[in-house]
Amino acid sequence: MSAPDRLIEATQELLWERGYVGTSPKAIQQRAGAGQGSMYHHFSGKPGLALAAITRTAEEMRRTAGRLLDGPGSAYERIAAYLLRERDVLRGCPVGRLTMDPDVVADDALRAPVDATLDWLRGRIAAIVQEGVDTGEFTAGTDPGPVAAAVVATAQGGYALARASGSAAAFDSAVEGLLSLLAARTNQI
Repeated sequence: MSAPDRLIEATQELLWERGYVGTSPKAIQQRAGAGQGSMYHHFSGKPGLALAAITRTAEEMRRTAGRLLDGPGSAYERIAAYLLRERDVLRGCPVGRLTMDPDVVADDALRAPVDATLDWLRGRIAAIVQEGVDTGEFTAGTDPGPVAAAVVATAQGGYALARASGSAAAFDSAVEGLLSLLAARTNQI
C-alpha cells in the first residue's frame, strides 16, 4: 500500500474511533507508519487528509450499500438486505458518526461528502420504494421519501441505541420494528 493510501486509511480509522479533534497528525503518522514529511508531501495538512479520508469512507459506504440495494430481489427484500447486512454495530456507522462531530459539521468541505452520501442513500432507497409502488409490491399511497428517511434514520438511530446500551440487540430490534412496519405496506408479504 502506498504512503498516501496508508495515511488515508489510518485517518479513516482514527476519525471513526476518535473524531476530528482526537485525530492528531502524530496519531495518523504513527498508525500509518509514515513520517511527517510524507504526510505533508502528499496532503496540505490535517484538513486535506481528513477530507480525503471522509471522501473515501463515504465512497466505501456507497459501494457497500449499492451492492445490496442494487442486488436481486423485490424492493422489500433489497431494503431488508441493506438493513440486515452484517456490520459492527457497536462501532457505529463511520459516516453517520461524523454527523455528530462538531468540527466536521462546522466545516462545509468536510461535511459535504457526509451529507452527499446520506442524501444518496435516501435517494436510492426512495427509488427502490417507488419501484415497489409502481409494481404493486407496496400499497398505493406509500410515499417513498419519508419511507427512505425512516430507513436511514432507523439504521443511524439503531447504532446510537446499540452504542448506548452496549448491545447490538438494540440495533436489531429497531431494524425488526421497521421491517414489520414496511412489510405491512406490502401487498405480497
